[in-house]
Amino acid sequence: MNTFAERLLGWYDHHGRRDLPWQHPRDPYRIWVAEIMLQQTQVATVIPYFERFTTRFPDVATLAAAPLDEVLHLWTGLGYYARARNLHAAAQRICAVHGGAFPRRLDTVASLPGIGRSTAGAILAFAYRQRHAILDGNVKRVLARHRRVAGWPGHRAVEKELWTVAETLTPRTRVRDYNQAIMDLGATVCRRVRPRCDDCPLAGDCLANEHGDPHRYPGRAPKRERPRRAVQMIMIRRGAHEVLLERRPPAGIWGSLWGFPECADSEDVARHVDARHGLRVVPQAPWPALDHGFTHFDLRITPVPARLLGNGARIMERDDAVWYNLAEPDARGLAAPVKRLLDKLR
Repeated sequence: MNTFAERLLGWYDHHGRRDLPWQHPRDPYRIWVAEIMLQQTQVATVIPYFERFTTRFPDVATLAAAPLDEVLHLWTGLGYYARARNLHAAAQRICAVHGGAFPRRLDTVASLPGIGRSTAGAILAFAYRQRHAILDGNVKRVLARHRRVAGWPGHRAVEKELWTVAETLTPRTRVRDYNQAIMDLGATVCRRVRPRCDDCPLAGDCLANEHGDPHRYPGRAPKRERPRRAVQMIMIRRGAHEVLLERRPPAGIWGSLWGFPECADSEDVARHVDARHGLRVVPQAPWPALDHGFTHFDLRITPVPARLLGNGARIMERDDAVWYNLAEPDARGLAAPVKRLLDKLR
């Protein structure tokens, strides 16, 4: 029987993805942007975002020089916005410390904001043909099933075992194709639900397939009760076309994005706006609530329209608040629920 890598590469030559936009050309910058976007996001979703992003920011210097607001604006809707903030920060470090050239050492790349061991290995393998193992979610699933590695990969001991397997199986030739192949296999054949074992080139010696229990691998994360939070988003209108937005703090959910003023679900809206912004408003009937899920909790949003009393001129003195023009919107980062509400206000 051919080796693990030989069978996987044979499958890749017939079924692998070789026409993705970041594969032509295989520039380290483009590969890096793609790998960050692909963290917890499917290829089909990433492609249009990648193409818009790299059209506006074609190289690391352009990205480093861009305002964060514009970077976040082009990320709007892709989610996990810390990725965009880290990408921007890493671009600035590459320009300041490495002269604008993407590093070639694994430890140096892995130390950049938003890049860990697996992402660093993928970038260096795809861009420079260096031999590095990778261990993203798809690869963990393939290896955990093939070797029947029990336990949740989020546990350090399980992850360490999977890294050992990954390092052992990664070949010394065609590493670029091998890494793409194992990711593709996990995405299209060795799927989390309803894996296509009959079509898998590794099925002959896959221990989970042999035991008829691939669904048990990898192990699931321990179950936790997802907490629920509730907020009111206050949509303060000034005239026909303007609404108040404020920049969120850099840390926390939707860090550095722009959104409506918020207060607790039980808080008095008019009093909150007066205390926080020095504005007098008349709240109106709330809109239907929106539910938004994060990794660790669920958020219920109650949108509350409010009419401004006065001209709200003092907002213009602040850097973290703006009267946003609905008729002529500018480029700034918006969380998905905020964007939906702005579209509805229009």
